[in-house]
Amino acid sequence: MYSLGLVGAFVLGAVVGSFANVCIYRLPRRQSLIAPGSSCPFCLVRIPPWHNVPLLSFLLLGGRCAACQARISWRYPLVEGLCGLLYAGLFWQWAFSPQAAVAAALVTALLIVSFIDLDYQIVPDAITLPGIGAGLLASAWLTPVGLGNAFLGAGLGGGLLLLVALLSRGGMGGGDIKLLAMVGAFLGWRAVLVTVFLGALSGAVVGIALILLGKKKRKEPIPFGPFLSLGALVALFWGERLLAWYFRLSP
Repeated sequence: MYSLGLVGAFVLGAVVGSFANVCIYRLPRRQSLIAPGSSCPFCLVRIPPWHNVPLLSFLLLGGRCAACQARISWRYPLVEGLCGLLYAGLFWQWAFSPQAAVAAALVTALLIVSFIDLDYQIVPDAITLPGIGAGLLASAWLTPVGLGNAFLGAGLGGGLLLLVALLSRGGMGGGDIKLLAMVGAFLGWRAVLVTVFLGALSGAVVGIALILLGKKKRKEPIPFGPFLSLGALVALFWGERLLAWYFRLSP
């Protein structure tokens, strides 16, 4: 029965990941998320539902559009697969519960934000601003975070990056500030500390590697949203354990 739940969570996540792909493509273009239906970006032929099954359609069609044979981006199955795995992880940790549902909303938002930021170097307010409100409400009613902790997390998250932006004179985008405030609203102030530390660490490692490989120049900006999202995911699944481990090592 538990294995069936894991499979069900993965399938649900893949379906939500398919919608996340719609958001990733349409939000930066200011297009409706509802209509028209999905179509090939090359030949504009409407994609029938049986060619739009998460993961399976990509495999069965050989990664190509059925109408014009143009290659389908690897990103579509990647997002669907990642969302499926993350939802399975949420079920593993919290089963089907209100806390898992709240975490699923956060995970989906982080995925959408990360891939939009990679493409356009923007973090859309359409995700983060409603996300802050949703996180505060969920923390008050559906999760153990609590409203006070959530308000403190949102204030600390937004305040920390706002301070960085002021000190660096624009080195931190407003979208990142609101993204970390959203994380704090969902997960509380302790998770904000884990998110910032891991986001900065992973961002620095990847940035240095890209510079050494000649893929980026020293002053060329690197999107920070995906690294904050990675830090938030680690904080969601293992944040309290990491903090407990750290404080045990502290003198």
